[in-house]
Amino acid sequence: MDQLKPPAPIAAPPPETRLHFLDYWRVIRIRKAIIITVFLITALIATAVTLILPESFASTATIKVENEGAIIPNMEGGQAAQGYTYDPFFIQTTFEIMKSQLVLTNVINTLGLNDVWGKKYNNGEALKTTETMEILKDRMALAPVRNTKMIAITVFSEDKNEAADLANQIAKAYQSYREQNTKQIQADGLRVLEQQLSAESNQIQSVTTNIYYLRTSLHIMDDGGPESLTPTPTIEKKRLDDINGKITDDEQAYSREFVVYSALDGLYQTNRELLKDVLPQMDPDTELSSAVDELKEAIQAKNKYLVDYNPTNLIVARVESLVDTLNQQISNRVDGIMAGLKTQLDATQMDLLNLSNEVEQAKEQDFTNTVTYEPYYEQKRQLEDLRTMYNLLESKVKMASIDYQLPTYTMVQITDPAEPGKVPVKPNKPLNIAMGLVFGFIMGIGLAFFIEYLDTSVKTIDDVERTFQAPVLGVIPQNIGYLIEEGSESKHAEAYRVLRTNLLFSRQDEKLNTIVIVSAGAGEGKSTTTLNLATVFAQAGNRVLIVDSDLRRPTLHKLFKVANNLGLTNYLLKQNTLVEIVQTTQVPNLDFMASGKLPNSAMGILGSTQMKEMISELKQRYDFIFFDSPPILGVSDASILASEVDLVMQVVQYRRYPQPMTIRAKQMIEKVGGNFAGIVLNNINMSQDEGYYYYSGYYHDYYYSRTPGEQDTDAKAATKSDEGDTEMTTRS
Repeated sequence: MDQLKPPAPIAAPPPETRLHFLDYWRVIRIRKAIIITVFLITALIATAVTLILPESFASTATIKVENEGAIIPNMEGGQAAQGYTYDPFFIQTTFEIMKSQLVLTNVINTLGLNDVWGKKYNNGEALKTTETMEILKDRMALAPVRNTKMIAITVFSEDKNEAADLANQIAKAYQSYREQNTKQIQADGLRVLEQQLSAESNQIQSVTTNIYYLRTSLHIMDDGGPESLTPTPTIEKKRLDDINGKITDDEQAYSREFVVYSALDGLYQTNRELLKDVLPQMDPDTELSSAVDELKEAIQAKNKYLVDYNPTNLIVARVESLVDTLNQQISNRVDGIMAGLKTQLDATQMDLLNLSNEVEQAKEQDFTNTVTYEPYYEQKRQLEDLRTMYNLLESKVKMASIDYQLPTYTMVQITDPAEPGKVPVKPNKPLNIAMGLVFGFIMGIGLAFFIEYLDTSVKTIDDVERTFQAPVLGVIPQNIGYLIEEGSESKHAEAYRVLRTNLLFSRQDEKLNTIVIVSAGAGEGKSTTTLNLATVFAQAGNRVLIVDSDLRRPTLHKLFKVANNLGLTNYLLKQNTLVEIVQTTQVPNLDFMASGKLPNSAMGILGSTQMKEMISELKQRYDFIFFDSPPILGVSDASILASEVDLVMQVVQYRRYPQPMTIRAKQMIEKVGGNFAGIVLNNINMSQDEGYYYYSGYYHDYYYSRTPGEQDTDAKAATKSDEGDTEMTTRS
């Protein structure tokens, strides 16, 4: 079987495209029924609930509140009791107190709400205080006035006068609670301060007595006064600084002397001859330098005499004796210098050790004094703290006594008493209905996009080409008719002419003329596509044969309105010849081969040698042969046909099956070696998806909206174009 020219290799799948605004608009158009339904239901529910709710009046009383601050002033001598200190939780705490039993019980008792609301809501029986309190809490609304210390107390009720009375009474009850609570706290605080002041005075007396006892028993010479809280050091600071400086200098001198001595001692042990020359440079010595110079002169004289005399000569012997004497003198002098350097190094080390010992002894003495005198100085520190605390407490007691006498009515002021409302405030009908409309619209849009997200079927050409990595040969609109009934001037024919043109240009060899139409599942329109595409080929002057190879659920014979007694199975079972089973149709150049009856014992006949021989013979008789097939998933017949014919086209119905199912169908075609030509996107709703308009809809608007005369002229031009395409294909 001839193959298509292999496509260029693709390095990597193309990246997913970003969604455009038109993509969102497309989803809204497609799902507009869901959006409108949800919108209307939500709007109707919101309107009905709003109209059913009972009307309610509101009254608001405004109060100004102040924070108590520190009821007992702070230990640094802070502000008075009623002064304001910032508390980020003050407003919320105030709200909770106003809704607490401490305040609301007073309101309930003052207004007799147990009886009043019992008659109204409990069939005349008095309510319990807890039940009345819950009803009152539900009717209260507390809110701060922005950027102020004001709080708005709003109460809702069916009776406008009752709402005003409740708001005013809640404000008065909270004001009374704050005044009583503040006075009680101030009295308790003052009493605690006085008790603490007395205890501090007694403790100061006890500590003072203990300090006197420790000083006399330990013989402490404390001349530092009350501010002296630590023992006096044994060594004064100036003397200690001098000793530390001396230690630093001695350490540096010792380091230098140690380095010099170590270097010279190394030469002394290994190379004394070199030491004679180095030592005068490191530690200048006149006697050693003079002896070294005399030695050098004696050696030179000896070398000079050896030139003229024998080694046994008296003059040479005398010079050698002088050399030996000088060497001995130099050696003795070197020994003396090394001993002196060692003595100097030891002296420096001893001096450093003595200074360190002096400092350590002073530290040990200070440590001993610190440990011994610690109880005394600890008592002094405690006495100082007690006196400081006593002075502060004494000041606080005086301030708290004054604060207790000050009035506290300014802590809560009722600035605006509540007045009966004039119009109901609940329900807010315009707002509720508007919110229902907005919420319904948002719900509808959200549900539409959620359904679209769950829908994994093929939606656009971009989906097909990006997912399948295959070209789209044609786009077929929704509600397509049968061209054998509508004729060549059918408004649907142009979509199949485009498909025919793309199919012709996709083949690389004119011998590729057997085509099978497959689909992933049933009902995707492969039979209709086969019939109409074959009709378009026949109308263009090509000899065309349609073979109904869907042996399990054949349908083409019904469209042609012929019997299915004789057909493909009869030929494959060698019961009839091709001439007997091929039938002519009402369309010129278009023949039809029905499927025939399929015996139960011949389920695999499509893969037989007889089938391959039939395809070879039909290729010689017809320009194009189209095979209709069953769904490729779950049935082996379509896979067999895909491996036997020249080209395979896959029909994908718009928004029907999930993409993985369609992808699996294409993979099965490639797996059996089918020559995949491309994809036909079928059953497109042009009214919803405007993106497909340019693929098919433009022709309808341009051609079929013209006058009959213009249509005839264009039809003739289209026929000539088809003939040119056929001629071009033949030449290729």
